[in-house]
Amino acid sequence: MVATPIGNLADITLRALQVLRAVAVVCAEDTRTTANLLRHHGIDARLKAVHAHNEARAAREITDLLAEGRDVALVTDAGTPGISDPGAAVVAAVRAAGFETVPVPGASALGAILSVSGLRGPFAFAGFLPARGAARRAALAAWRDFPHALVIYEAPHRIAGCVADLADVLGGARRIVIGRELTKRFESVHECALGEAAAWLEADPDRTRGEFVLVVSAPPPAAAAAQKAVPAEARRILAALLAELPVKSAVQLAAEITGAPRNALYAVALEERGARS
Repeated sequence: MVATPIGNLADITLRALQVLRAVAVVCAEDTRTTANLLRHHGIDARLKAVHAHNEARAAREITDLLAEGRDVALVTDAGTPGISDPGAAVVAAVRAAGFETVPVPGASALGAILSVSGLRGPFAFAGFLPARGAARRAALAAWRDFPHALVIYEAPHRIAGCVADLADVLGGARRIVIGRELTKRFESVHECALGEAAAWLEADPDRTRGEFVLVVSAPPPAAAAAQKAVPAEARRILAALLAELPVKSAVQLAAEITGAPRNALYAVALEERGARS
């Protein structure tokens, strides 16, 4: 399992180049992309396509090659196979067949953004969220009570909607670090309050171009405690009331309807208001 650069072609390890030169076959998500990388480094290798649509069949073919005593390298277009990219099914099949799987680590968008985020772990890697709004918000709701930072990958055509949903579901008071086009020519890293991120993206069309890695900070301790004290149904009722009433009135009525603690409801209400501001 060979990691390849996520942008800058110089970000490949000496060990990766050694492996790619030595193996009998290089299995690649897109053989054209990998051919460019190999050509850049003067490597002539036999290429085989392994992508999301043929991964199960390709896994069988790879185990056949291994059974013949051949070494195989698996790469994706950028980064490490099996992390938000094809590869996990191949690893599972190879290990189930009794063959060795060897990691050859290298550049990683996940590691890169964390190194410049200024946020301490623990953290969770959520990968790519669902593309559609309702499904994305449902997925984020499952992460809402998670007490640590989240790392998310996102595509340019979905970044605006993703950031808006992050603020709506997780609350605008959290911090977000937006990494765009990491290691590439137009790389940028921006930090702001989650509630301000949508406006920052909208201020310049160039800010929504490229591939994105996002780090969202953990909820503030008070907010995390409040979320645990307020059941999901009570939060839903409170959100509906906040759409029509001032915070104090919405909290009082929500407490009467749901029986949830008033102080906890008030903390959640402030976070909700921050997300909408």
